Amino acid sequence: MEYIVIIIGSIFVSNIVLAQFLGICPFVGVSSKVSTSIGMGGAVLFVMTLATMVTWILQYYVLNPFGLQFMQTIVFILVIASLVQMVEIILKKVSPSLYSALGVFLPLITTNCAVLGVAILTIQKDFSLMEGVVYAIANAIGFTLAMVIFAGIREHLDLMEVPKGMKGVPIALVVAGILALSFFGFTGLV
Repeated sequence: MEYIVIIIGSIFVSNIVLAQFLGICPFVGVSSKVSTSIGMGGAVLFVMTLATMVTWILQYYVLNPFGLQFMQTIVFILVIASLVQMVEIILKKVSPSLYSALGVFLPLITTNCAVLGVAILTIQKDFSLMEGVVYAIANAIGFTLAMVIFAGIREHLDLMEVPKGMKGVPIALVVAGILALSFFGFTGLV
């Protein structure tokens, strides 16, 4: 039952993007097409899950035993940067079109505060390794869900008549705000 609460809470109630406002840069930047959003979501899922596992192990088996908790942020960022480099290499070989579509936003996963935030929140919430992995996967799914919904709306908006002063970024930000407000309706679920 605890895992179900973590999953529902992470995807809907405290969605990493729409409720905690972490990972806004790739959310706005990559979400112009649904296909690109799905690709970015997959990359974030991979990095977030592995980063959470590796950082949890480092926290409890290296940093805590040696009294190096103050190094947490630096160590976590180094782990995330290494994993992003690995994802970049893999995507360049496996899917060059997705690699070029993600462009500059792929290396930005390194500084994506959602990935670092989930790794740190896993430690702060005192999750076990398995709970942390479930938490990371659920947050990545929530991140992807928010991006795909937003991308779908943005694709639809391109076909609509929008007032001249609202075209592009202004209407995207209004839609993002409304989307965030809609997710607050799930707050009473968990």
